[in-house]
Amino acid sequence: MSLGESSSPLGKVRGLGSAGHGGEHWLSERVTSIALLLLGTWLIASLLMLPSLDQPTLVEWLKAPTGAVPMALLVIVGFRHALDGMKVVVDDYVHEPGNNFFLNTVLLFLAVGGGALALFALARIAFGALA
Repeated sequence: MSLGESSSPLGKVRGLGSAGHGGEHWLSERVTSIALLLLGTWLIASLLMLPSLDQPTLVEWLKAPTGAVPMALLVIVGFRHALDGMKVVVDDYVHEPGNNFFLNTVLLFLAVGGGALALFALARIAFGALA
């Protein structure tokens, strides 16, 4: 059945929401929030269980897979969640399509660049380039 004259008005708009698209973005924000809550709890608990918070202890902790893998997940999910949140702000307050596209592109580059830099630093620690 096409969306022509034979479709009801409700059938034409069902599932579109007020923004004209579905709720994937909303769901993504909620899922990353829960993941950040769990990973943040892990980070605080892990740091509290360390004997001290000096550099050699932290480097040794991040060299272990139990420290490096969740930390990498924290970085990835954190930058994804921040990007989603900032995109909502730009979409809500920047109404000119050209400026909206430009700012969303800048935010994407900043998020990917910041995440890559953080993961690179973590990899250098985890794989022994920093002592």
